[in-house]
Amino acid sequence: MIVLLGVLVVILGFVTRRNPVLVVGVAGVVTGLLAKMNPLEVLATFGKSFADSRSVTMFAAILPVIGLLERYGLREQARSLIGRLKGLTPGRFLTAYLLIRQLTAAVGLTAVGGHAPAVRPLIAPMAEAAAERRSGRSLPDKVREKVRSHSAGTDNVGLFFGEDCFIAIGSILLITAFVNTTYDVHLEPVDLALWAIPTAVLAFAVHGYRLMRLDKQLERDMAAIDSAPEPVPAKAKEETK
Repeated sequence: MIVLLGVLVVILGFVTRRNPVLVVGVAGVVTGLLAKMNPLEVLATFGKSFADSRSVTMFAAILPVIGLLERYGLREQARSLIGRLKGLTPGRFLTAYLLIRQLTAAVGLTAVGGHAPAVRPLIAPMAEAAAERRSGRSLPDKVREKVRSHSAGTDNVGLFFGEDCFIAIGSILLITAFVNTTYDVHLEPVDLALWAIPTAVLAFAVHGYRLMRLDKQLERDMAAIDSAPEPVPAKAKEETK
């Protein structure tokens, strides 16, 4: 029971807004010592856990690479490429990305895409470039944020409804294990994967329709911003009075 005091360390750390990595590390050390492990055993446990979950910690190596690519013009090259494709709108581009994201996730390639490695450095700038080429000018901040939010949302929808079509994904295995042990039935992962296919198709149809309407929404937003009266500076107001 006393081992659970490590949870108290986590709570105190987050309440006092300490560094999350430091809090979790200290909680792990405290928990290990309370479990009567010597310092070498605690250190060995840390190393084994890190090695077993190295796929989770892979982002630590990927993020600097993405930062360097952005620093040396990845976003600009992506925007330039989209700017040369005539007829491409933000809605059409994001619909194509939704299809690719769902298909790759359906065959287990869930790491293809994602917010940090794909949406921020590539997908969002490309969608913004398509919107700017369509409108012929730079986007206002409100419209730019809407394009970025739809880019992130498209990635979420594509991954969420696509990965369930793959039988070896964690969510499918968790559902089958829970149902089989709780309700004493025999449910195979492939059964859930097959039922996930029409759901994924419906999700693509619904979200694809929303994306195709995005072009009209952006046009209305741009027109509303253009027709809005410009704010009068405070100094000019005082002079008028």
